[in-house]
Amino acid sequence: MAIVIEEVKDKAGRKKFVNFPFDLYKGHPYWVPPLKDDELKAISPKTNPVFDFCEAKFWLAIKDGKIAGRIGAIVNHEYNQKIGKKIGRFSRLEFVENKSVLEELLKVAEGWLKEQGMEEVQGPLGFSNLDTQGMLVEGFDHLPSIGSVYHLPYYKDLIDQCGYEKEIDWVEFRLTLGEQAVTKADRGSKLIQRRYGIEVMHFKDREEMRPYAPVIFQILNDAFSDLPFVAPFSEHMIDFYAEKYMKLLNPEFVKMVKMNDEIIGFVVGMPSLSEAMRKAKGSIFPFGFVHLKKAIDGNVDTLDQMLTGVKKEHQSTGAGVILMAELQNEMARKGMTYIETTGIFETNHNAIANWKNYDHIQHKRKRCWKKSL
Repeated sequence: MAIVIEEVKDKAGRKKFVNFPFDLYKGHPYWVPPLKDDELKAISPKTNPVFDFCEAKFWLAIKDGKIAGRIGAIVNHEYNQKIGKKIGRFSRLEFVENKSVLEELLKVAEGWLKEQGMEEVQGPLGFSNLDTQGMLVEGFDHLPSIGSVYHLPYYKDLIDQCGYEKEIDWVEFRLTLGEQAVTKADRGSKLIQRRYGIEVMHFKDREEMRPYAPVIFQILNDAFSDLPFVAPFSEHMIDFYAEKYMKLLNPEFVKMVKMNDEIIGFVVGMPSLSEAMRKAKGSIFPFGFVHLKKAIDGNVDTLDQMLTGVKKEHQSTGAGVILMAELQNEMARKGMTYIETTGIFETNHNAIANWKNYDHIQHKRKRCWKKSL
């Protein structure tokens, strides 16, 4: 039976698009489901402010009367203007183990991107660097953090067969936090604080933390400006992501540092929500909130290091060491043992060298692919 491609045009179509991975990965031991409401908001022009400067379309593949795959295509005009190129993105690709399904999905996404004047496609990438990005190509027997992704092993081989080649990889690490690491980081932190007069800011609750959300994104815009796939966060985007993540943050694991009354850096850690999200099954209500709250309060053994940023002009001070030490001290107080890093570009040798100072494993790898159109 022929494969039919249907464009997602309304709320009912978006629900089918969001629900498909829940069917594809049902019962899978390592897939961590997102919150369905967040995913629906992310792909709707009415709720996601990235549509102020992005265009996007989404499609479903139907085979034998059932959904067999999905794909999105994105043109981020701000990013293209920044780099001076015409590059489109494919996004949120999921599919059954069938090459023909994948070919039809890529064909419709590539065709639409060509109509928009794009000369190359990259992906999987989201609207921004806080959106879903990369395809898992190593580490299929490890649970991802909620800031990462999971895919089935056959994805990589079938993508290879469709004319795509590697653009760049992210690598992820699992660190074991021992007494030696905590003591060494704490000693280095105190030296740097005295040398540069850097102060640490702590937060007691979300309301105390909320006014600093714009500052975090301003630092991100500065610190990440030269990275691939990154465009600046607008005020509307800051509000969108602050609302999305604020409800999941434990203020004890959010730290900021300032020098001469200027905030120069931050770190956002999050007690691992992966198991809680699996129990929540895509919804906070009616019972998902109970599982999430227990994890958010720190009743887990693993911390996900979600975001770290230091203004470029202050990166040489060692402010990042202070932020890491503060996170580790909070972990020690909670009896937490492991840190899951988010994806680091494989070319970021300084950060990778830092993680190798810990008892660690490099256990996951994600890939961005590319193809000329």
